[in-house]
Amino acid sequence: MREIVLDTETTGLDPLRGDRLVEIGCVEIFNRMPTGQTYHVYINPERDMPAEAFAVHGLSAEFLSTKPLFHEVVDAFLEFIGDAPLVIHNASFDISFINAELDRIKRPAVPRERLVDTLLLARRKHPGVSNRLDDLCSRYAIDNSHRTKHGALLDAELLAEVYVDLVGARQSQLLLASEREEIRVNSAGDAPRRQRSVPLAPRVSDAEREAHRAFIATMGEKAIWNEYLAAPVAPPAG
Repeated sequence: MREIVLDTETTGLDPLRGDRLVEIGCVEIFNRMPTGQTYHVYINPERDMPAEAFAVHGLSAEFLSTKPLFHEVVDAFLEFIGDAPLVIHNASFDISFINAELDRIKRPAVPRERLVDTLLLARRKHPGVSNRLDDLCSRYAIDNSHRTKHGALLDAELLAEVYVDLVGARQSQLLLASEREEIRVNSAGDAPRRQRSVPLAPRVSDAEREAHRAFIATMGEKAIWNEYLAAPVAPPAG
């Protein structure tokens, strides 16, 4: 199953009060594992950058002034996310900004039914404790030391790793890998094969084997089946 892990940066906290989207980062995952495919864009918000927001992500109005407007990148963004579920930490925040930008250019909103909110998942799995992205990285031993400021793509990449642990997918992958290693035939790279702990009982009786040998004997000495008959056992030395 294809999913998109998504994060945004903005000029503030409320799109209804004029705050705008300034960065989108997306990471593609398939069957709960990152594929390496990403989407990232900075967006010109056409307004100033409040000091509080700048302190969070470090994106200045001057830097963003040379970046494309949302309507110039929307098609590439929508093409990348397709119809996949969107995995977002505190999803209502990010989707409210995305839908506000879509509404400004008269494009359909992203339905909330597509959202997978990792903050809600984390609160159910770890109730009563802080479940910020940094907290989850520490909890799952994910290195976030390079996260000195928020960044949409970096945060999406970290969230993708968190999500894999949060839903137990990494543990399942490790168990499967361990099982495959145990049943590997040899170290020459043979494909893993499942082995029964107790072999099946033989289904061919001795009488049936003798009848088969007698039938093969009627086919002559050159019959190919003679090559598959076990060599006769030599009598003990007397």
